[in-house]
Amino acid sequence: MTNRDDVPLNPLAGLRVAITGGTSGLGLALVRELLNRGAQVAFVARGRDGAERVVREHRAAHGIVGDVSRKDDIYPIALQIVGALGGLDVLVNNASDLGPVPLALLGDTHCEDLERALATNVLGPFRLTKALLGALASSAREGRGAVVLNVSSDAAINPYPLWGAYGVSKAALHHLSKVWNAELAGDGISFLSLDPGDMDTPLHALAVPDADPLELKRPETAARELADAIGSMLSGRGGSRDAHAEAVKETLYDSRQPANPSPSASEAVGS
Repeated sequence: MTNRDDVPLNPLAGLRVAITGGTSGLGLALVRELLNRGAQVAFVARGRDGAERVVREHRAAHGIVGDVSRKDDIYPIALQIVGALGGLDVLVNNASDLGPVPLALLGDTHCEDLERALATNVLGPFRLTKALLGALASSAREGRGAVVLNVSSDAAINPYPLWGAYGVSKAALHHLSKVWNAELAGDGISFLSLDPGDMDTPLHALAVPDADPLELKRPETAARELADAIGSMLSGRGGSRDAHAEAVKETLYDSRQPANPSPSASEAVGS
């Protein structure tokens, strides 16, 4: 079904989508939103109990148990994604780790906490994307489109005190996205690095326990916005894919420093 400009009204219908960190917060909201839009969805979760719970609630979803921060888990996760969906059109690297809890100055951050944040927020998306590049390239060649969305944060841009481990890892992920987009745009694979904003998620509650949930964005709202961004990239509305990617990033990635910084945090995998 198309509109008068021959642009699909629902560009996500029938697409094969994988989401990491899919059992709570933004990840779970994305699972629900994309299923509602007719996509085929596989999600990755660190805990088996959480994965089975989501599958019981959403029979059409494929649950995959694995930890993206562990190198040895990456290829089994990738193989299960492609096997469950029969290919891949969209990858959403959503799983995140906050770093030290409670938040700490960089000078007081344990090396193990920084390593865990980098392993989850940078190396995990890098390894999983690399393992799935063949499937994404195949999708692009078939004309289905291929998009990788890396969930970022304004902490990737702004140097918030106490958020050092998280901010450093998200900054690396943001630049990784830009480099990969520059390298693979010619192959039809588009990369987006988007900040969904401060949300009422388990990880945000862990980081800012005294935050008022009523003042935070609902994960369902952010999921709709991110799904719209993916759909817009796939349909190519408003010009070339590269130009549209930049427009989407400018719209959703606000690097202004707020008066009372409380940077967004997507939910930890399996949280």
